[in-house]
Amino acid sequence: MDGVENFKPSSLKRTDTKEKIVLPNAQDVAAEKTEKALIAGIEHFDTSKLKHTETQEKNPLPDKEVVLQERTHQTLLNGVEHFDKTTMKHTETTEKIVLPDKEVIEQEKGQMNLISGIENFDSSKLKHAKTEEKNPLPTKEIIDQEKSA
Repeated sequence: MDGVENFKPSSLKRTDTKEKIVLPNAQDVAAEKTEKALIAGIEHFDTSKLKHTETQEKNPLPDKEVVLQERTHQTLLNGVEHFDKTTMKHTETTEKIVLPDKEVIEQEKGQMNLISGIENFDSSKLKHAKTEEKNPLPTKEIIDQEKSA
């Protein structure tokens, strides 16, 4: 309260006021007048000036095949919905899951180990080998000597 009582109006800055309300232009006024005239015309319309017309049904009736198909579909649905479960016999179900025997499992493990050994092979552990030719091909002279003999 003390600040309001000791307020000095001389500390205020001078500002110019700006009007922000925009008046409609001539086009807006003309458009609004035509809209009001249309609404007034609709409200005061005399329905006695209208002529009587007969309405034609645009939705034709379905043909025989469609009616028959719909009827069989409905019969099937009714049969399923209102099925009497008490007429059914009780049965025991047996699950027939055939598990592989030990031999098949061991074969499969061997194949998997072989594949993993090939995939994870370390080629840096290989030693360099020198190839020696043990069965040399005969030269041209030896072939000629054999032909002449």
